[in-house]
Amino acid sequence: MPRKARIDAPGALHHIIVRGIEKKAIFCNTTDRKDFLTRLSAILPETETGCYAWGLMNNHVHLLLKTGLVPLATVMRRLLTGYAVSFNLRHRRHGHLFQNRYKSFLCEEEIYLKELVRYIHLNPIRANMVKDLNRLKNYAFCGHGALMGNFKIDWQDSEYVLRLFGSSVGEARRSYAEFVAKGVGLGSRPDLVGGGLLRSAGGWYALKGMRDFGIRFKGDERILGSSNFAEQVLKGANEELEQKFRLREAGPGLDELIEKIARYYEIEAEDLKSASKHPPIVQARAVLCYLAVRKLMFSCAKVARTINVSPNTVSMAVGRGQKMKDIKNVHQQLLEI
Repeated sequence: MPRKARIDAPGALHHIIVRGIEKKAIFCNTTDRKDFLTRLSAILPETETGCYAWGLMNNHVHLLLKTGLVPLATVMRRLLTGYAVSFNLRHRRHGHLFQNRYKSFLCEEEIYLKELVRYIHLNPIRANMVKDLNRLKNYAFCGHGALMGNFKIDWQDSEYVLRLFGSSVGEARRSYAEFVAKGVGLGSRPDLVGGGLLRSAGGWYALKGMRDFGIRFKGDERILGSSNFAEQVLKGANEELEQKFRLREAGPGLDELIEKIARYYEIEAEDLKSASKHPPIVQARAVLCYLAVRKLMFSCAKVARTINVSPNTVSMAVGRGQKMKDIKNVHQQLLEI
């Protein structure tokens, strides 16, 4: 059965789980963990991806991220590919480091944000990597210590999370600590990591009972949230996908798009394939990458080959194009069908 496409959009909240292949370790020592965090500290601010919780275990990682300037898939590809190459070089190994593709659950923020922050930050205690809450607040490889004020982590949005617990920092930290302490005895919480319909309904017995009364639910393995939330997300994702396919079918090819953008910005088409840093060309190149990748569904790799740059450069240009103030107007003029 083919796997389902990921559901994503700017502002979407995701619980990410990355596991080592065959349950093997992806962190063998402190150097490995610091390397992973260094990559997070560079990629998340650059892409304006929000991070509310995180935890590095021995053979897996939990991240609670909010999509920013670029799709989450791009962020994770950069993070995991770079780390895997570095890990393999350090440990003189070859082959895949991670198990298949990472798991990603789109989450209903209002209901699940606080629960997921607690669940993710308690993982080191559940795994016996940290003895108790007193030691957890000084543990450097999960986000709990930053929320408690013991670490300064610029790429973790502690302020956003703390505002959910109180109006002042002191009050918020006390309330957060009490909330986390109440979660220690809750166990592994399977309701937070698997089965969209099951999660939405409150368990198999609840789901069966509701079906007996003729109640039907909309659910999806990729979504952690209520039935209404799941239905709205899926409807929006399908509409966006249909729109993109219509654009791809009826819209310009990549070479035609380059010509259109060159005329719009009154430059030469070849300038878009050059290394020029002249501001109008840089701006035009950002628009090209944004429209080609986000609206016409060309891959970063294909765009990169066409304009003679790296896929990473295209990805960064997509982010710059999206931030342009008049991008909607440019989009309408260049891709009007």
